[in-house]
Amino acid sequence: MKNIIYLIFILIFFSCQKAPKNIKISGPIFGTSYSVQYHSDEAVNFQKQFDSLFNVINQSMSTYIPSSTISRINKGEAIEIDAHFIRVFKKAKLIYRMTEGAFDPTIGAVVNAWDFGPEGKITDVDSVAIDRLMKFVGFNRLGIKNNKVVKNNSSYLDFNAIAKGYGVDVIGEFLESQNVADYLVEIGGEIRTRGINLEKKAPWRVGIDDPNFKGEQSYSKVIELKDEAMATSGTYRKFKIDANGNRYAHIIDTKTGYPSKTNVLSVSVLAEDCMTADAYATAFQAMGIAEVIDFAEQHKEIKVYFIYEDAHKELQTLNLNNFPE
Repeated sequence: MKNIIYLIFILIFFSCQKAPKNIKISGPIFGTSYSVQYHSDEAVNFQKQFDSLFNVINQSMSTYIPSSTISRINKGEAIEIDAHFIRVFKKAKLIYRMTEGAFDPTIGAVVNAWDFGPEGKITDVDSVAIDRLMKFVGFNRLGIKNNKVVKNNSSYLDFNAIAKGYGVDVIGEFLESQNVADYLVEIGGEIRTRGINLEKKAPWRVGIDDPNFKGEQSYSKVIELKDEAMATSGTYRKFKIDANGNRYAHIIDTKTGYPSKTNVLSVSVLAEDCMTADAYATAFQAMGIAEVIDFAEQHKEIKVYFIYEDAHKELQTLNLNNFPE
């Protein structure tokens, strides 16, 4: 009789254990789309919290919103900046220094002047205008004092090359604050993972796009991520062509103000957090393969994967610092 009672107790106990629920949320944000997948014992849907966080980030750093903090700073207003802005500013300054200026948030006005679009043609450029804009490029000239950005009134600040990755981190950190240990957050191809995919009882698997100039999507490779973030910067979707058929990346050389001829089609970066990966992916496009190889030798914590064209226009790949196969 005791054995029967004990067996019934065990059955009741295990029947009451709730399997973690797999929650998937997606939608438009930052001019692209986002998707979040996480596992929760309580099956809590955080859609409203995500929307609120995205709104805060947009109001802080979107150059497309005239009333945002960054837009008002670019207009010359001396306003106090929020904690999100400060955090991104400091990370951007660090990577600016680490890459010796290859990553520079003050290059935005020059990028806008080039008016990059899909397969745009390089025509006569107003070199006088480019030279004038370049006089105010240099993130080293900007600082923070008393919670305000100190800058020349003509300097233009743009965090688009890091803010998307930061948005990924903010959502990930929110989930962790809610005791969610297993999740994947993706915004426009920038990704952060923690734990594993409990639904499949396997590590999170993510794809790296094939360079495709026709806009079609296929994956060059699929890798496993655990407790890492990944960002990819590609030139095959946004470039210009000169009269000789040479392709120029939308990544502007921060030293000259002109786009650089490049054979790099995409570069993917793995780092602990996504805003770091996002910023380095942009910088590495501008630096080129040889310089990044030297950089990677000194920074083993950053993993890099290049897809590029060789002298015969054949696709080649390069893994640095044990980027996963």
